[in-house]
Amino acid sequence: MKRIFLLSILALFGAAFISLAAEGQVLRPRKGATPEEEQSSYKWEAYAGFGYTSLNQLNQSRSGLMGVEASITRDFGKYFGLTADGAFYKYAVSNGNPGTPSVDMVLFGPELHADLFGRTSGFVHALLGGEHLGGENVTPNLSFAGGFGVGLEYSLKKRLAVRVGGDYIGQAFTLSGYSKTNGYSPHRTWDARPSIGVAYKF
Repeated sequence: MKRIFLLSILALFGAAFISLAAEGQVLRPRKGATPEEEQSSYKWEAYAGFGYTSLNQLNQSRSGLMGVEASITRDFGKYFGLTADGAFYKYAVSNGNPGTPSVDMVLFGPELHADLFGRTSGFVHALLGGEHLGGENVTPNLSFAGGFGVGLEYSLKKRLAVRVGGDYIGQAFTLSGYSKTNGYSPHRTWDARPSIGVAYKF
C-alpha cells in the first residue's frame, strides 16, 4: 500500500514537470498578458498610405507630386527593425507644375521605435536605395537616394494603427540633362516626403 502511494506521488510530480516543460515550448502570448506584451509578439508591420514629394531635382518645378507609399518592417526585439520602403508619385499638386514628371523610389534601412505615451508610439529610420525620375528628358534618369525620417503611430486596435510621418530624401541627378521645360536636375538636392496612412501588425 505504501509502495503504491509513493509511486502515485512520483507519477504526479512527473506529470507536473512534463506539462510545465511542454508549456514553456509553446510560442503564444501567456494567459492574462498585457496589451503591450501581446503586441511585442508581432514581428512584422505593413504600412500603406497617401504621400507627397517635393521636386527640387527639377529646376522649373514650382510644386510637388502626390502618390502612394508602402513599407514593410521586420522587428528584431522591442526597439529595432529593418524596413523596406517603396513609393510612387505622379499626380501634380497644382496646374502650375510644368511638364509631366513622376518619381518612384525603393529604399531600405534600419528603424528604431518605442512607445511614447498611451496608445502613441514613435519611430526614426535611415533609408538608402534608388530613385527614378520619369516623364522628363533627363539622362541618366536613375540616382542613388537616401535620407532619414521620423513618425508617430496611434494604435486603434492591437494590430491596427494610424501613422503619420515624414522623410527628407536626397538624390543626385545629372547636371547636363535638360527637361522638356528647359529645367535641369542639379546635384545634391533634397526633397521633403510626408505621408499618412495605416499600419498593420502581424
